Amino acid sequence: MGVSYKSRLVLWTLAGGRCQFQGCNAPLLGDLISGDKALNKAYVAHIVAETPGGPRGDPVLSKQLVDDVSNLMLMCDPHHRLIDGPATWRDYPVERLQAMKVRHEARIETGHSLHEDRGSHILLYGARVGEHDVPLRFDLAAQALRPDRWAAEPRAIQLEMSGVMTADHEAAYWPLQAENLRRLFELRVRERIVRGDIRHLSVFALAPQPLLVECGRLLGDIAAVTVHQLHREPQGWDWRALRPPLAYQVGRPDGAGRRVALKLGLSATITDERIQAVLGQVPIWSISVERPHNDILHRTEDLAAFRSTLRTVFDDIKAQHGEDAVIHVFPALPVAAAVEMGRVWMPKADLPLVVHDQCRQAGGFRPRLTVGSVGDDAFYLQPETLDA
Repeated sequence: MGVSYKSRLVLWTLAGGRCQFQGCNAPLLGDLISGDKALNKAYVAHIVAETPGGPRGDPVLSKQLVDDVSNLMLMCDPHHRLIDGPATWRDYPVERLQAMKVRHEARIETGHSLHEDRGSHILLYGARVGEHDVPLRFDLAAQALRPDRWAAEPRAIQLEMSGVMTADHEAAYWPLQAENLRRLFELRVRERIVRGDIRHLSVFALAPQPLLVECGRLLGDIAAVTVHQLHREPQGWDWRALRPPLAYQVGRPDGAGRRVALKLGLSATITDERIQAVLGQVPIWSISVERPHNDILHRTEDLAAFRSTLRTVFDDIKAQHGEDAVIHVFPALPVAAAVEMGRVWMPKADLPLVVHDQCRQAGGFRPRLTVGSVGDDAFYLQPETLDA
Protein backbone atom coordinates (compact mmCIF):
# COMPACT_ATOMS: atom_id res chain seq x y z
CA MET A 1 0.00 0.00 0.00
CA GLY A 2 1.38 3.37 -0.97
CA VAL A 3 0.19 6.95 -0.55
CA SER A 4 -3.35 7.38 -1.88
CA TYR A 5 -4.47 10.10 -4.27
CA LYS A 6 -6.67 11.58 -1.52
CA SER A 7 -3.74 11.85 0.92
CA ARG A 8 -1.55 13.43 -1.74
CA LEU A 9 -4.23 16.02 -2.48
CA VAL A 10 -4.68 16.85 1.20
CA LEU A 11 -0.90 17.16 1.69
CA TRP A 12 -0.45 19.45 -1.31
CA THR A 13 -3.23 21.66 0.07
CA LEU A 14 -1.82 21.79 3.62
CA ALA A 15 1.67 22.55 2.30
CA GLY A 16 0.44 25.28 -0.05
CA GLY A 17 2.32 23.60 -2.89
CA ARG A 18 5.69 24.42 -1.29
CA CYS A 19 8.57 22.48 0.20
CA GLN A 20 8.03 21.94 3.92
CA PHE A 21 11.70 21.71 4.85
CA GLN A 22 12.44 24.54 7.29
CA GLY A 23 13.76 27.63 5.51
CA CYS A 24 13.13 26.32 1.98
CA ASN A 25 9.52 27.10 0.98
CA ALA A 26 10.34 26.46 -2.70
CA PRO A 27 7.22 26.48 -4.92
CA LEU A 28 6.59 23.02 -6.38
CA LEU A 29 3.30 23.44 -8.21
CA GLY A 30 4.92 24.13 -11.59
CA ASP A 31 6.28 20.59 -11.84
CA LEU A 32 2.83 19.17 -11.13
CA ILE A 33 1.17 21.30 -13.80
CA SER A 34 3.74 20.44 -16.47
CA GLY A 35 2.85 16.75 -16.32
CA ASP A 36 6.40 15.84 -17.30
CA LYS A 37 7.59 13.32 -14.72
CA ALA A 38 11.18 13.84 -15.83
CA LEU A 39 10.97 17.44 -14.61
CA ASN A 40 9.27 16.62 -11.33
CA LYS A 41 11.02 18.03 -8.28
CA ALA A 42 8.18 17.48 -5.80
CA TYR A 43 8.18 14.42 -3.58
CA VAL A 44 5.85 13.06 -0.91
CA ALA A 45 8.23 12.09 1.87
CA HIS A 46 7.52 9.91 4.89
CA ILE A 47 8.52 11.03 8.36
CA VAL A 48 8.32 7.48 9.70
CA ALA A 49 9.49 5.40 6.71
CA GLU A 50 6.89 3.35 4.82
CA THR A 51 9.00 0.23 5.51
CA PRO A 52 10.54 -0.77 8.84
CA GLY A 53 14.02 -0.79 7.34
CA GLY A 54 13.80 2.70 5.87
CA PRO A 55 14.93 6.01 7.43
CA ARG A 56 13.15 6.41 10.79
CA GLY A 57 11.32 3.13 10.11
CA ASP A 58 9.43 1.29 12.85
CA PRO A 59 8.17 -2.33 12.96
CA VAL A 60 4.65 -1.19 13.90
CA LEU A 61 4.25 2.47 12.92
CA SER A 62 5.61 2.13 9.38
CA LYS A 63 2.62 0.04 8.36
CA GLN A 64 0.11 2.11 10.33
CA LEU A 65 1.25 5.53 9.03
CA VAL A 66 2.11 4.75 5.42
CA ASP A 67 -0.97 6.67 4.15
CA ASP A 68 -1.50 9.00 7.14
CA VAL A 69 -1.22 12.68 6.15
CA SER A 70 0.20 13.50 9.58
CA ASN A 71 3.21 11.36 8.61
CA LEU A 72 3.73 12.92 5.17
CA MET A 73 5.71 15.96 4.05
CA LEU A 74 5.92 17.69 0.69
CA MET A 75 9.59 18.10 -0.25
CA CYS A 76 11.71 19.45 -3.05
CA ASP A 77 14.24 17.02 -4.53
CA PRO A 78 17.38 18.24 -2.66
CA HIS A 79 15.68 18.21 0.75
CA HIS A 80 14.00 14.86 0.11
CA ARG A 81 17.44 13.42 -0.60
CA LEU A 82 18.82 15.13 2.52
CA ILE A 83 16.30 13.78 5.03
CA ASP A 84 16.47 10.24 3.59
CA GLY A 85 20.12 10.10 2.54
CA PRO A 86 22.22 7.21 3.94
CA ALA A 87 24.73 9.61 5.48
CA THR A 88 22.29 12.31 6.65
CA TRP A 89 18.92 10.86 7.67
CA ARG A 90 19.97 10.45 11.31
CA ASP A 91 20.25 14.25 11.55
CA TYR A 92 16.51 14.43 10.93
CA PRO A 93 14.71 12.40 13.58
CA VAL A 94 10.92 12.10 13.69
CA GLU A 95 10.46 14.95 16.19
CA ARG A 96 12.47 17.42 14.08
CA LEU A 97 10.55 16.69 10.89
CA GLN A 98 7.20 16.80 12.69
CA ALA A 99 8.07 20.25 14.05
CA MET A 100 8.95 21.46 10.53
CA LYS A 101 5.64 20.16 9.20
CA VAL A 102 3.57 21.78 11.97
CA ARG A 103 5.27 25.19 11.58
CA HIS A 104 4.93 25.18 7.81
CA GLU A 105 1.28 24.17 7.75
CA ALA A 106 0.39 26.66 10.50
CA ARG A 107 2.00 29.44 8.45
CA ILE A 108 0.11 28.43 5.31
CA GLU A 109 -3.17 28.28 7.25
CA THR A 110 -2.56 31.72 8.77
CA GLY A 111 -1.85 33.26 5.40
CA HIS A 112 -4.94 31.81 3.73
CA SER A 113 -7.28 32.55 6.63
CA LEU A 114 -6.86 36.33 6.34
CA HIS A 115 -9.99 38.09 5.10
CA GLU A 116 -9.81 40.21 1.96
CA ASP A 117 -10.29 43.34 4.09
CA ARG A 118 -6.98 42.62 5.83
CA GLY A 119 -5.02 43.55 2.72
CA SER A 120 -2.61 46.46 3.11
CA HIS A 121 -0.69 48.52 0.57
CA ILE A 122 3.01 48.71 1.42
CA LEU A 123 4.49 52.20 1.29
CA LEU A 124 8.29 52.48 1.19
CA TYR A 125 9.90 55.85 1.83
CA GLY A 126 13.66 56.25 1.91
CA ALA A 127 15.88 59.30 1.63
CA ARG A 128 19.64 59.56 1.74
CA VAL A 129 21.09 59.70 5.25
CA GLY A 130 24.53 61.33 5.25
CA GLU A 131 26.49 59.88 2.33
CA HIS A 132 24.44 56.71 2.12
CA ASP A 133 21.31 55.68 0.24
CA VAL A 134 18.82 53.58 2.18
CA PRO A 135 17.30 50.91 -0.09
CA LEU A 136 14.11 49.35 1.28
CA ARG A 137 12.94 45.85 0.30
CA PHE A 138 9.37 44.89 -0.50
CA ASP A 139 9.85 41.24 0.51
CA LEU A 140 10.99 42.11 4.03
CA ALA A 141 8.12 44.56 4.42
CA ALA A 142 5.61 41.95 3.26
CA GLN A 143 6.95 39.48 5.81
CA ALA A 144 6.46 42.03 8.58
CA LEU A 145 2.73 42.29 7.82
CA ARG A 146 2.09 38.72 8.90
CA PRO A 147 0.12 37.27 10.59
CA ASP A 148 -2.36 40.16 10.83
CA ARG A 149 -2.30 41.45 7.25
CA TRP A 150 -1.22 40.56 3.72
CA ALA A 151 0.27 42.62 0.90
CA ALA A 152 -2.61 43.92 -1.25
CA GLU A 153 -0.33 44.35 -4.28
CA PRO A 154 2.79 42.46 -5.43
CA ARG A 155 4.84 45.65 -5.37
CA ALA A 156 5.30 48.62 -3.07
CA ILE A 157 4.30 52.25 -3.42
CA GLN A 158 7.70 53.91 -3.70
CA LEU A 159 8.27 57.49 -2.51
CA GLU A 160 12.05 57.59 -2.44
CA MET A 161 14.05 59.78 -4.80
CA SER A 162 16.85 57.79 -6.43
CA GLY A 163 20.10 59.12 -7.80
CA VAL A 164 20.32 62.17 -5.53
CA MET A 165 23.96 63.01 -4.91
CA THR A 166 23.48 65.80 -2.36
CA ALA A 167 23.92 64.82 1.29
CA ASP A 168 21.82 65.89 4.25
CA HIS A 169 24.42 68.39 5.51
CA GLU A 170 23.99 70.44 2.32
CA ALA A 171 21.37 73.19 2.11
CA ALA A 172 20.12 72.04 -1.32
CA TYR A 173 19.23 68.60 0.01
CA TRP A 174 16.29 69.63 2.19
CA PRO A 175 13.98 71.57 -0.16
CA LEU A 176 14.67 69.06 -2.94
CA GLN A 177 13.82 66.03 -0.84
CA ALA A 178 10.80 67.63 0.86
CA GLU A 179 9.26 68.80 -2.42
CA ASN A 180 9.86 65.44 -4.08
CA LEU A 181 8.20 63.66 -1.16
CA ARG A 182 5.13 65.91 -1.38
CA ARG A 183 4.73 65.50 -5.13
CA LEU A 184 5.14 61.74 -5.11
CA PHE A 185 2.73 61.45 -2.20
CA GLU A 186 0.06 63.42 -4.02
CA LEU A 187 0.52 61.37 -7.18
CA ARG A 188 0.98 57.87 -5.81
CA VAL A 189 -0.93 57.91 -2.51
CA ARG A 190 -3.49 60.66 -2.05
CA GLU A 191 -5.09 60.25 -5.48
CA ARG A 192 -5.48 56.50 -4.94
CA ILE A 193 -7.02 57.06 -1.51
CA VAL A 194 -9.53 59.50 -2.99
CA ARG A 195 -10.43 56.92 -5.66
CA GLY A 196 -10.88 54.26 -2.99
CA ASP A 197 -8.02 52.09 -4.26
CA ILE A 198 -6.25 52.15 -0.89
CA ARG A 199 -8.02 51.26 2.34
CA HIS A 200 -5.00 50.60 4.52
CA LEU A 201 -1.34 51.59 4.35
CA SER A 202 1.64 49.91 6.01
CA VAL A 203 4.50 52.39 6.17
CA PHE A 204 8.19 51.46 6.16
CA ALA A 205 10.44 54.53 6.25
CA LEU A 206 14.15 55.31 6.66
CA ALA A 207 15.22 58.94 6.26
CA PRO A 208 16.55 61.92 8.23
CA GLN A 209 14.16 62.77 11.02
CA PRO A 210 12.66 66.01 9.63
CA LEU A 211 11.68 64.18 6.44
CA LEU A 212 10.11 61.37 8.46
CA VAL A 213 8.04 63.99 10.28
CA GLU A 214 6.96 65.44 6.93
CA CYS A 215 6.03 61.97 5.69
CA GLY A 216 3.83 61.55 8.76
CA ARG A 217 2.26 64.98 8.26
CA LEU A 218 1.28 64.01 4.72
CA LEU A 219 -0.22 60.75 5.94
CA GLY A 220 -2.19 62.50 8.68
CA ASP A 221 -5.50 60.78 9.31
CA ILE A 222 -6.60 60.39 5.68
CA ALA A 223 -6.47 56.58 5.80
CA ALA A 224 -5.94 53.71 8.18
CA VAL A 225 -2.17 53.53 8.63
CA THR A 226 0.22 51.20 10.43
CA VAL A 227 3.76 52.54 10.84
CA HIS A 228 6.50 49.94 11.25
CA GLN A 229 9.80 50.22 13.09
CA LEU A 230 13.12 48.78 11.87
CA HIS A 231 14.79 46.84 14.68
CA ARG A 232 18.52 46.24 14.89
CA GLU A 233 18.79 43.16 17.14
CA PRO A 234 17.59 40.92 15.65
CA GLN A 235 17.03 42.92 12.49
CA GLY A 236 13.51 43.13 11.09
CA TRP A 237 10.37 45.23 10.80
CA ASP A 238 8.11 42.93 12.84
CA TRP A 239 6.62 44.07 16.16
CA ARG A 240 7.78 42.22 19.28
CA ALA A 241 5.07 42.15 21.90
CA LEU A 242 7.11 40.29 24.54
CA ARG A 243 9.56 43.16 25.12
CA PRO A 244 9.09 45.18 28.36
CA PRO A 245 6.96 48.33 28.02
CA LEU A 246 8.46 51.82 27.84
CA ALA A 247 7.74 54.47 30.47
CA TYR A 248 7.75 57.99 29.01
CA GLN A 249 8.92 60.89 31.15
CA VAL A 250 7.67 64.42 30.43
CA GLY A 251 9.68 67.48 31.42
CA ARG A 252 7.61 70.65 31.88
CA PRO A 253 9.56 73.91 32.40
CA ASP A 254 8.38 76.95 34.28
CA GLY A 255 8.03 80.35 32.66
CA ALA A 256 6.69 81.67 29.40
CA GLY A 257 8.02 82.63 26.02
CA ARG A 258 6.89 82.60 22.41
CA ARG A 259 9.83 80.46 21.27
CA VAL A 260 9.73 77.01 22.88
CA ALA A 261 12.00 73.97 22.56
CA LEU A 262 10.79 70.37 22.65
CA LYS A 263 13.46 67.69 22.91
CA LEU A 264 12.47 64.12 22.16
CA GLY A 265 15.14 61.84 23.60
CA LEU A 266 14.18 58.23 22.97
CA SER A 267 17.06 57.03 20.79
CA ALA A 268 19.71 59.21 22.43
CA THR A 269 20.15 61.79 25.18
CA ILE A 270 19.85 65.45 24.14
CA THR A 271 21.34 67.93 26.58
CA ASP A 272 19.91 71.40 27.18
CA GLU A 273 23.25 72.92 26.21
CA ARG A 274 22.90 71.60 22.65
CA ILE A 275 19.54 73.32 22.34
CA GLN A 276 20.74 76.56 23.92
CA ALA A 277 23.58 76.67 21.40
CA VAL A 278 20.89 77.09 18.72
CA LEU A 279 18.10 79.04 20.43
CA GLY A 280 19.68 80.65 23.48
CA GLN A 281 17.76 80.62 26.75
CA VAL A 282 14.27 79.29 26.01
CA PRO A 283 11.80 77.09 27.89
CA ILE A 284 12.70 73.46 27.15
CA TRP A 285 10.02 70.78 27.25
CA SER A 286 10.97 67.12 26.88
CA ILE A 287 9.75 63.58 26.35
CA SER A 288 12.33 60.96 27.27
CA VAL A 289 12.86 57.46 28.63
CA GLU A 290 15.14 56.25 31.40
CA ARG A 291 17.78 54.65 29.17
CA PRO A 292 17.63 55.99 25.61
CA HIS A 293 19.21 53.87 22.87
CA ASN A 294 18.84 53.33 19.13
CA ASP A 295 16.89 50.05 19.32
CA ILE A 296 14.34 50.95 21.96
CA LEU A 297 10.94 50.71 20.27
CA HIS A 298 9.60 47.17 19.83
CA ARG A 299 5.90 47.21 20.80
CA THR A 300 2.90 48.77 19.03
CA GLU A 301 1.58 49.73 22.45
CA ASP A 302 4.68 51.84 23.09
CA LEU A 303 4.22 53.65 19.78
CA ALA A 304 0.58 54.34 20.67
CA ALA A 305 1.65 55.61 24.10
CA PHE A 306 4.17 57.94 22.45
CA ARG A 307 1.41 59.39 20.26
CA SER A 308 -0.80 59.96 23.29
CA THR A 309 2.01 61.54 25.31
CA LEU A 310 3.00 63.84 22.44
CA ARG A 311 -0.63 64.85 21.90
CA THR A 312 -0.85 65.92 25.56
CA VAL A 313 2.47 67.81 25.41
CA PHE A 314 1.40 69.74 22.30
CA ASP A 315 -1.78 70.78 24.09
CA ASP A 316 0.05 71.75 27.28
CA ILE A 317 2.64 73.85 25.43
CA LYS A 318 -0.12 75.75 23.67
CA ALA A 319 -1.97 76.35 26.94
CA GLN A 320 1.17 77.63 28.70
CA HIS A 321 2.81 79.64 25.91
CA GLY A 322 -0.12 80.94 23.91
CA GLU A 323 -1.59 80.74 20.43
CA ASP A 324 1.30 82.57 18.74
CA ALA A 325 4.12 80.38 20.09
CA VAL A 326 6.39 78.28 17.86
CA ILE A 327 7.80 74.90 18.91
CA HIS A 328 11.38 74.08 17.92
CA VAL A 329 11.64 70.29 17.88
CA PHE A 330 14.94 68.50 18.56
CA PRO A 331 14.30 64.80 17.81
CA ALA A 332 16.30 61.68 18.57
CA LEU A 333 13.54 59.24 17.76
CA PRO A 334 13.00 55.75 16.38
CA VAL A 335 11.88 56.11 12.75
CA ALA A 336 8.31 55.02 13.49
CA ALA A 337 7.98 57.59 16.27
CA ALA A 338 9.25 60.36 13.96
CA VAL A 339 6.60 59.46 11.37
CA GLU A 340 3.92 59.31 14.05
CA MET A 341 4.94 62.74 15.29
CA GLY A 342 3.98 64.15 11.90
CA ARG A 343 0.67 62.26 12.03
CA VAL A 344 -0.12 63.56 15.52
CA TRP A 345 0.32 67.21 14.51
CA MET A 346 -3.02 68.78 13.52
CA PRO A 347 -2.87 71.88 11.27
CA LYS A 348 -5.93 73.62 12.77
CA ALA A 349 -5.24 72.79 16.39
CA ASP A 350 -1.49 72.71 17.00
CA LEU A 351 1.29 75.26 17.13
CA PRO A 352 3.67 75.45 14.17
CA LEU A 353 6.93 73.50 14.33
CA VAL A 354 10.52 74.07 13.30
CA VAL A 355 12.13 70.63 13.13
CA HIS A 356 15.90 70.44 13.66
CA ASP A 357 18.33 67.73 12.60
CA GLN A 358 21.69 66.77 14.05
CA CYS A 359 24.47 67.82 11.65
CA ARG A 360 27.84 66.23 12.39
CA GLN A 361 29.69 68.54 10.02
CA ALA A 362 28.44 71.54 11.98
CA GLY A 363 28.79 69.88 15.38
CA GLY A 364 25.19 70.45 16.41
CA PHE A 365 21.56 70.80 15.43
CA ARG A 366 20.39 72.76 12.40
CA PRO A 367 16.80 73.74 11.48
CA ARG A 368 15.61 71.81 8.44
CA LEU A 369 11.82 71.84 8.12
CA THR A 370 8.81 73.95 9.05
CA VAL A 371 5.40 72.49 9.78
CA GLY A 372 2.74 75.18 9.69
CA SER A 373 3.34 78.93 9.47
CA VAL A 374 6.26 79.84 11.74
CA GLY A 375 6.23 83.62 11.14
CA ASP A 376 9.38 85.32 12.42
CA ASP A 377 10.95 81.96 13.19
CA ALA A 378 11.39 81.44 9.46
CA PHE A 379 14.69 83.19 10.17
CA TYR A 380 15.98 79.84 11.34
CA LEU A 381 15.51 78.37 7.88
CA GLN A 382 17.39 81.00 5.91
CA PRO A 383 20.25 79.63 3.75
CA GLU A 384 22.94 80.77 6.16
CA THR A 385 21.39 78.73 8.96
CA LEU A 386 20.88 75.67 6.77
CA ASP A 387 24.50 75.33 5.67
CA ALA A 388 26.75 73.09 7.69
